[in-house]
Amino acid sequence: MASVSPLLLLLLCSYHSVVAHAGDGQSYKVLELNSEAVCSERNAISSSLSGTTVALNHRHGPCSPVPSSKKRPTEEELLKRDQLRAEHIQRKFAMNAAVDGAGDLQQSKVSSSVPTKLGSSLDTLEYVISVGLGTPAVTQTVTIDTGSDVSWVQCNPCPNPPCHAQTGALFDPAKSSTYRAVSCAAAECAQLEQQGNGCGATNYECQYGVQYGDGSTTNGTYSRDTLTLSGASDAVKGFQFGCSHVESGFSDQTDGLMGLGGGAQSLVSQTAAAYGNSFSYCLPPTSGSSGFLTLGGGGGASGFVTTRMLRSRQIPTFYGARLQDIAVGGKQLGLSPSVFAAGSVVDSGTIITRLPPTAYSALSSAFKAGMKQYRSAPARSILDTCFDFAGQTQISIPTVALVFSGGAAIDLDPNGIMYGNCLAFAATGDDGTTGIIGNVQQRTFEVLYDVGSSTLGFRSGAC
Repeated sequence: MASVSPLLLLLLCSYHSVVAHAGDGQSYKVLELNSEAVCSERNAISSSLSGTTVALNHRHGPCSPVPSSKKRPTEEELLKRDQLRAEHIQRKFAMNAAVDGAGDLQQSKVSSSVPTKLGSSLDTLEYVISVGLGTPAVTQTVTIDTGSDVSWVQCNPCPNPPCHAQTGALFDPAKSSTYRAVSCAAAECAQLEQQGNGCGATNYECQYGVQYGDGSTTNGTYSRDTLTLSGASDAVKGFQFGCSHVESGFSDQTDGLMGLGGGAQSLVSQTAAAYGNSFSYCLPPTSGSSGFLTLGGGGGASGFVTTRMLRSRQIPTFYGARLQDIAVGGKQLGLSPSVFAAGSVVDSGTIITRLPPTAYSALSSAFKAGMKQYRSAPARSILDTCFDFAGQTQISIPTVALVFSGGAAIDLDPNGIMYGNCLAFAATGDDGTTGIIGNVQQRTFEVLYDVGSSTLGFRSGAC
């Protein structure tokens, strides 16, 4: 192989690794780079939890149920969008003093303000599921987002423009026998009004509107209908969602969004009585393999390493955890826990993990020390620990493990360490800024959000 492009490494490569120990006593993972341009579901393993499970795929890969006619975004474009999303999340914490107590996500020092009705940026959302909506059920393929609460799909009428093109048919409320618009008098509408939405004058139907951090917007009627997950026995009756009639700024061909945040409007909160207010997912190692999303199954699940879930009373959407240290090559860096005092949001939609500068600097230095056999390469966008792998068919990288509060340690998959030819981590503005655990680091783990017991869990090798 004469050269390996960063985008090819990112989107198409399948990494096979074994752990080796060098003479310096450090642990390494040996990676063979094999290009795969077709969908392979050999890595898809069912959730270890009881509950309802649906398949999950990368929206830009060969397994995607919504193949895009548009050119895939470049790695640089994705990283630029990722920075916008990360800054947006951090600004939300900057404008809200999360004062629940010592164990919660704390206020960030990032300065700025964001209107409260803003959702997280959508440009970096990478994973999709297919569900049924209405009676009879109409298949809708939607992106998942732990940084959003309100779920929505495009509904008829929705002229193009102002609505974006999608692969399947628009959801038509008139053809569903179980569809109902939420009344202005309903408690659900009152909750939306607190977030900057209002009540429509026409037919007294509740109206919703969400403006995301990337500038895209969706507006329409807040509605109820039957949501079908893996089968008729798993139907969620009266599921609340936005029926979108006016949009701007969307460019993909998905049908909408499924909110998995911690707010009252999210799928997780709406199904808490049936599924115990818990969910998990496994993000596949590459775009050419599949993962899963499972509702339910929390409450003492085995096989997971766990840590306490952090929440903010003022920003209930996000789920967080507190890092304690980082290990490189099997050796902990010895960072002070105070470095991670602001906590970290665990986010499905942010790509690259953001660490406090003190932690990132130590990680970068230790990782470079274990990569001396490779020439350094220029920084790319937000990534500055990069290497030249030209001509390589096999590379060795130091193991990296995240150590959470309480000692829970997760040894990252090779796909969770490298992003193309760069270390898949970046620094926040300062040590007081809220960190983010991105989706690259979550690859191949079944990540359990047990909201009912305030627990985050990680099970390795799940997909």
